[in-house]
Amino acid sequence: MAGKKKSRPLLAGLVVIGLVATSGYLTLELRKQEEQGVTEVRNVGVLSGAGKQSGKPADASGDRWSRLESPARSVLRGADGQVRAVLTDGARTAKLTGPARTFAEPASTASKVSTTDWVRLMPEPWTKGAEKQKWFKDWYAEYAGSEEDDLFAFAFQYVAGAPQRKDGQGVLYAGDANFGPLNTAGAEGGDLRLEQSDFYDYLGTPYPFRDGSVGTPEAVRARSLDCSGYVRMVLGYRARYPLMSSDKTGDGLPRTANGMARSGEGVDVLPLTGVAAGNRPTAIDQLQPGDLVFFKLDARTGQRLDHVGMVLGHDTEGHLIFVSSREEVNGPTIGDVGGVSRLDGNGYYAKTLRSAKRL
Repeated sequence: MAGKKKSRPLLAGLVVIGLVATSGYLTLELRKQEEQGVTEVRNVGVLSGAGKQSGKPADASGDRWSRLESPARSVLRGADGQVRAVLTDGARTAKLTGPARTFAEPASTASKVSTTDWVRLMPEPWTKGAEKQKWFKDWYAEYAGSEEDDLFAFAFQYVAGAPQRKDGQGVLYAGDANFGPLNTAGAEGGDLRLEQSDFYDYLGTPYPFRDGSVGTPEAVRARSLDCSGYVRMVLGYRARYPLMSSDKTGDGLPRTANGMARSGEGVDVLPLTGVAAGNRPTAIDQLQPGDLVFFKLDARTGQRLDHVGMVLGHDTEGHLIFVSSREEVNGPTIGDVGGVSRLDGNGYYAKTLRSAKRL
């Protein structure tokens, strides 16, 4: 009996050593995954995919180009006939085919979008025949097959549960975002949460616009992004699309959903014909991942469009899903709180869709 009692501390010690060694191994593996860009955060956001490889596919000798209309665009197919890229005249966003990924937000919806689409920003708007130009050849050689973060990866770095990320200066540039601060005026003020939180409010640091004005963050709006502020964070601050300081000054993407929808930026895939219920677009099959979609939700805003999101793709049930920052969920979501995130059918957002643009 005494011998057995003495062996227990020894056994316990061996177990502790084993656990420490295992913990050290897992820590090293997690660090390796972070360095390689693997993103798997408690089943939030990207569930699969994510490295940093890039480079043109090894065998591109069978590539062929074709043209399609409505909207005018160039399509690149490989020797196997599969689409490798879709590039729309007048737009800088390119839809490339890459490794499969799954996007999910289990806390708010059962929808999952599994896709091989990667949406990236080209250095110049596409024009017919640009495949022969050096700028495109260089850009495509860098990003064809790349798993470096694209617009969708950026977008899901702000949903509920997304981990915080800081740049070299210690500025928090990604992580779970709010929609905006609570409206202290209560029911008399109309909305539960205040709008007007732009990307620089989230960052908590002043942002100099190209027109000379400076966006000054408000402390109460720290880590908050309203619907248009979220789009400006993803496309502007992260992907470097030019940004206007307001709807009226500067050049690039305007400040509000209404300004974006009515601007001359990009290509109107679903042209705005009016904000009344009878102006709901029907040809949503023309939409593709990465397109901005605009809605008329609030009668109080008159003729203004008051919500914007980005098309993500079809979920596993075949519904066309979009992501946006919303008051009801208090931040970016593809969830069902306050209305399912479907553009097809007769749900809340499907009925209030009014136009779409491809930047």
